[in-house]
Amino acid sequence: MPSSAKPSFSRVALIGKLGSPDTGASLRELSAFLKSRGCQTFIEKETAEEIGERGLDYAAIGAAADLAVVIGGDGTLLAAARSLVRHRVPVVGVNLGRVGFMTDIGHRDMQSGLGAILEGKYTIEDRALLDAEILRGGESVLHTLALNEAVIGKGAQGRLIEFDLALDGEFVYTLRADGIIVATPTGSTAYALSAQGPILHPAVPALALVPLNPHTLSARPVSVADRSVIEISLKHALDARAHFDGLALADLQAGDRLVVKRSAEVVRFVHPPGYRYFATLRQKLGWSEVRTKQE
Repeated sequence: MPSSAKPSFSRVALIGKLGSPDTGASLRELSAFLKSRGCQTFIEKETAEEIGERGLDYAAIGAAADLAVVIGGDGTLLAAARSLVRHRVPVVGVNLGRVGFMTDIGHRDMQSGLGAILEGKYTIEDRALLDAEILRGGESVLHTLALNEAVIGKGAQGRLIEFDLALDGEFVYTLRADGIIVATPTGSTAYALSAQGPILHPAVPALALVPLNPHTLSARPVSVADRSVIEISLKHALDARAHFDGLALADLQAGDRLVVKRSAEVVRFVHPPGYRYFATLRQKLGWSEVRTKQE
């Protein structure tokens, strides 16, 4: 039954995974549900175009909405969170993807999960962001934010990259490798995890430095304080590239410097009742699974 109480979030933006056949039906279902609970709804512009409607761009959503509901996977949530971070609009994810570390609400539980949030049964968690800048000859080539990671990697030629790593101006090492990942705690369960990096709890004020296939067995992942300023200077890079959450890309050349530090901005995640970080890890990573032997 619709609730007569004023919802905790009354102006809700809807953002969907582009190209997914399930997005349109989910958006319409969710929009009708939110309106029945007394919410005003907006649809993000590109999402709206996919279902033949008119929508708002992110700037307009940032000015109008007090909650963004993202329907899709972690990649869809990443893109939306980056676009809304400076508007300080909190986000919650409905999982239409595969793994979904950040999309807390299952598609089948969409109405019940969001209904509980509208009733005030939720927690808000701030997640750290990276501030990343590429410098070339003293000029800024790219300045962006990243929720998961900043990555320097080899390009299509597949040749090793050589770079110097420094923390707060202190030289750490010179390394030849396929590249290196600088990951936030949120990103520690993404690309960095597949590269054998450490899992960092979101409350830990740290960043993970994870070499990609280093040309020495002694180069290991390292966790550093998130107040550190990380500088990666390219010495040899015939075909190197940088990417940030897999969204912002830049070609690199020898002499370029990538400077990474924690941003003053944060992404605000809204979690439904029952959310537990380690429960999510157990589910998504298959910890403590009981397997029966097939005879």
